[in-house]
Amino acid sequence: MSADTLMISALQHYAFCPRQFALIHVEQAWADNRFTAEGNILHERVDSGVAEQRRGTRYERGVMLKSERFRLTGKMDLLEIEQSEPVKYFPVEYKRGKPKVDDWDRMQVCAQALCIEEMRDTEVTEAAIWYWEVRRRETVAIDTALRTTTVAAIEAAHAILTTGNTPPPTDKVKRCRACSLLDLCEPDTFRQDHSAHYVRQLFEGEK
Repeated sequence: MSADTLMISALQHYAFCPRQFALIHVEQAWADNRFTAEGNILHERVDSGVAEQRRGTRYERGVMLKSERFRLTGKMDLLEIEQSEPVKYFPVEYKRGKPKVDDWDRMQVCAQALCIEEMRDTEVTEAAIWYWEVRRRETVAIDTALRTTTVAAIEAAHAILTTGNTPPPTDKVKRCRACSLLDLCEPDTFRQDHSAHYVRQLFEGEK
């Protein structure tokens, strides 16, 4: 990934943990675990579907997205297009887990909405996330608050790509247990290292 382009899927990595984002997209480190493997299988199934039309709504799968304004690119799982006046676009993202309190997943569909708005000269007010574990769809309002949070994350992620700096581990220790990069990241070792505070100051000083 270049500093000029941010993959939409990488935005969730940043929202979950900026260090994870940098390890994957700056240092090119990656490791699969059960969660990432199951997620890959789910998305392969979704992307393999063909476009179809049902009751005035067209369903397009594996739609490629791009935004010049936010320097984003990526592929979305499903785009529902309601044949109304005006035409309504409804992004749908598939996740293997269950709904989360934090905005990680919602930021991803918001970024997809930003791309659709730019590409099709429209306004997207709602999206959805379908969670495999609970077999339920969660509606997401693409409102001002979510847009602000998402744009701020996009800008921060771009800044990491530009500087090439890898941030220190997240303060949310519980997140580390579910991270596929736990062994590569070694967050506990980093936190115990007395130089960690110094490195953090260096990183924050360049923002």
